[in-house]
Amino acid sequence: MTNDKSAYLRKRFHKSRIIDAAVDFFHLEAAGGILLVLASLLALIVANSPLDYFYNHFFNEAGFKIGFSGFGDGLVVEKTMLHWVNDGLMAIFFLLVGLEIKREMVTGELSSLKKAMFPVFAAFGGMLVPALIYIGVNQTHPEALAGWAIPCATDIAFALAIMALLGDRVPLSLKVLLTAIAIIDDLGAIAIIAMFYSDDLHIYALLFSILPITGLLVLNRMGIANRAPYIILGSILWLAVLKSGVHATMAGVVTAMFIPVRVKEDARSPALRLEHDLHPWVIFLILPLFGFANAGVSFDGMGWGSLLEPVTLGIILGLFLGKQIGVFGASWLAVKSGLFPKPEGTHWHQIYGVSLLCGIGFTMSLFIGGLAFPGGEVQAEVRLGVLGGSFLSAIAAYFVLKSSGART
Repeated sequence: MTNDKSAYLRKRFHKSRIIDAAVDFFHLEAAGGILLVLASLLALIVANSPLDYFYNHFFNEAGFKIGFSGFGDGLVVEKTMLHWVNDGLMAIFFLLVGLEIKREMVTGELSSLKKAMFPVFAAFGGMLVPALIYIGVNQTHPEALAGWAIPCATDIAFALAIMALLGDRVPLSLKVLLTAIAIIDDLGAIAIIAMFYSDDLHIYALLFSILPITGLLVLNRMGIANRAPYIILGSILWLAVLKSGVHATMAGVVTAMFIPVRVKEDARSPALRLEHDLHPWVIFLILPLFGFANAGVSFDGMGWGSLLEPVTLGIILGLFLGKQIGVFGASWLAVKSGLFPKPEGTHWHQIYGVSLLCGIGFTMSLFIGGLAFPGGEVQAEVRLGVLGGSFLSAIAAYFVLKSSGART
């Protein structure tokens, strides 16, 4: 009887720790989302002030290089400040995303088929419909079709910041649902980037990347809990992937997949520890810096007609209409067809609010936009579209969720 009681208490304690960790995660993401919004607003102010010249010069012209030139160009990386943010610091962001995806697949909402299928179905609809809307708007503009994936993404930090403004009106179950959909969204975005937004491949660098990946696999199989060797091999992998033509941020995701969640009983999980340590740096430094570097749009020469430019309009409609139609429509079909049950503790009014929140694409949308149109000529249209679609989705979601609090 004593052993049964001890097992019961351990289970209750473990469950309470998971709940506490989830609450901390949502609070941290929400605070970071607010900071991301403020950094992006500051970028808009600077880009439309006399400081615009210094802003553009710093991010688009200034830069530095690292490496060992004595060994040839293969070990030298030279980039502008904007590219260091997008290719370098964002690799750390993708490492964190990879750790979050792995945690959810091992111990979280995606750890069983029953729990995973509803958000998977909703996320798939939320990626498919926005892409189709963007393609429909730009079907007569073939040069713009490269941006079809821009409205497919969801910014979890920004979305949770909107939920935080609503306080107790939003139950924890709804935050968990949004997080699950956004994480699957991120997984889809990662796959899209790897398949559709890689440059010409350099086979020798790609072959070299097998070495650090093999090392990561060996560390994983040995159950090594020390995070340092994973980070060292991940850094080597980043350089190899950067030189290969595959986008460098993929190195962060691959590294995360090999860092074990579970190790021997006397060691804390290296994946969870690294996720815990990285989270504040990503949320409070890397993402705000990314927002500040990428959200600066000069409105000089723009009018209301700029919103009707094909790229801009496709992104706005994809995020605002495509996301809500895709996520809510797929959710409704899944439940009404009897494929999957509606998540416990949620009702349709709230799920519609979550569908609107998924239209906040921001970070990942801007990131994909930079990959889709690397020349920079269309970046003002991309940024305007992402800002416009995300803003409309955020405002609509706020009022829908605010009015849903009293419903049961």
